[in-house]
Amino acid sequence: MEKFDRRTVIGLAAGAAALSATAAEAAGRTAKAAKPAAAKPARRAPAAAPGAAETGPGVPIPTPVVKTKYGPVQGLVDNGVHAFKGLRYAAPPIGKLRFMPPQPPAPWTDTYDASDYGAPAMQMAGGTSVVAPNDFSFQMHRVFTTPSEMKVMNEDCLYLNVWTPAPDRKRRPVIVWIHGGGFAYGSGAQPIYQCDGLARHFDVVAVSLNHRLNVFGYLNLAEAFGPDYAASGTVGMQDLVAALDWIRDNIEAFGGNPGNVMISGQSGGGVKVSTLMAMPSAKGLFHKAAIQSGPGLTLGRPAPAAAQAKQLLDALGVKPGDRAALESVPGPIVLEAAGKLSRGGFGGVGSGPIVDGTVIPRDPFTPDAPAVSADVPVLVGWAKDEMTIFTAGEPWFGRMTEADLQARMKPFGEPGQKLLAALRRAYPVYSPTYLWVQVMSSGLGMGGSETLADRKAAQGGAPAYVYMTTWETPAGGGVFRSPHTIEIPFMLYSFDKVRAFVGPGPEPKRMGDQIAGAWVAFARSGNPNHPGLPHWPAYNAKTRPVMEFNLPSKVVDDPLSEVRQALAGMPNTRMRG
Repeated sequence: MEKFDRRTVIGLAAGAAALSATAAEAAGRTAKAAKPAAAKPARRAPAAAPGAAETGPGVPIPTPVVKTKYGPVQGLVDNGVHAFKGLRYAAPPIGKLRFMPPQPPAPWTDTYDASDYGAPAMQMAGGTSVVAPNDFSFQMHRVFTTPSEMKVMNEDCLYLNVWTPAPDRKRRPVIVWIHGGGFAYGSGAQPIYQCDGLARHFDVVAVSLNHRLNVFGYLNLAEAFGPDYAASGTVGMQDLVAALDWIRDNIEAFGGNPGNVMISGQSGGGVKVSTLMAMPSAKGLFHKAAIQSGPGLTLGRPAPAAAQAKQLLDALGVKPGDRAALESVPGPIVLEAAGKLSRGGFGGVGSGPIVDGTVIPRDPFTPDAPAVSADVPVLVGWAKDEMTIFTAGEPWFGRMTEADLQARMKPFGEPGQKLLAALRRAYPVYSPTYLWVQVMSSGLGMGGSETLADRKAAQGGAPAYVYMTTWETPAGGGVFRSPHTIEIPFMLYSFDKVRAFVGPGPEPKRMGDQIAGAWVAFARSGNPNHPGLPHWPAYNAKTRPVMEFNLPSKVVDDPLSEVRQALAGMPNTRMRG
């Protein structure tokens, strides 16, 4: 018996209803013809064509069907934006493809349902990212929705989402958003990351995506399993290249220009952007890059990563070379074992890509900027109080005394005291708590971002533009000030989706107009200047101009110069809350 899918059955039912109505109307006309003429009845609306879409309040509006390289797809129209979600850009990385480079998806002939997001990658997260200690934290879990994603995470995660004003082949600039969460967790579907605002207000095509994370994306099995697994320590980054390949091949059908693609990412996403800039396989797939609070200067090395992989194999009871066992261990078991060997995915097994000499032949921005992307202009910057978002739930936050601060600074010796003195002068009203946050934040944000910009500028190729976000969110009673991630809802124009994070009133829109305006201008031309900002010069190592995003924004030459110089003398010691 012929099989029918749900779409076919609904279409046939609609057609049958329309035909029945037409037949009944015809029968009525025949009966009337046999009777004496009577008053004309009110004219009825013509019957809808079989399978035609319904209209009216609350009825979803289908997009046109778009033909991709792999098959036809159809999404939904959301307040004027055509959204195509959960598009598969590579084959499911499961079974024999686990820990292997991404492969093209199998083509299809039926219209693919792109009305909702695909599964997020397997998530290695903990702490307040997962457990809310209070109501405000619970509200923040509707901004960064990791707890929800852990309910539906899946190894079959290679999906992307496209938002476009129209699938009309008008060749608009394309902005690709690469999510944060280190290399451990996150997805392209979190409310703060949704890109419909860019498409709706700025006439660009925007893309977000999922890719393999933690041990599923970065487990170096080359030593334990031989040449077939030589690239296993970088497959999560190879997923990103596969997504960019898909964009090159398909985005024109969605109204985008494959010759004008900007990649952008924050935190771990910024490191991913930095790494793509050093990957030969990504050359030509993007033309501008934005690195937000995630300057990637160096990556891991094969030998330590192989040793950590061996620890995980031992914990799983998988012997080197036993591919059948490696492929058959359930994903949640792999994740649980890896979690016990890692600090939430940061610094432990599978914590990020390695310089393998082939896929990633060098560190992204050490000792200099990579030649392979010399022609790619860069936006790079940081937020003033990066670490508040990670530490505001700590028991010491808001309670730290001067003695507590000095005890934490003691391991850093005289260089640490010089940094602390510089921070006191820069932020004279900051309490010991916020000064310690600044100590932790300065290396993550300012130090790495300006180092990357220095090396990009020294290359003498495409320019770098540097920014610093100092606008303070009133959310949580102002506890965060200017935290890590604060520029994202303005850059993606998603602020109305995350009012719990940015607060009420008109200020978030004003910030969005400035910041999204700059990113869109940069996507169009490689220059972030637009009428809503003062003139923003390209970065140079002499005057060191930095755009300070606030209300109002302004350009400052060499802001925090004393802090910058003190950072250069700090020992290479990890500063943690």
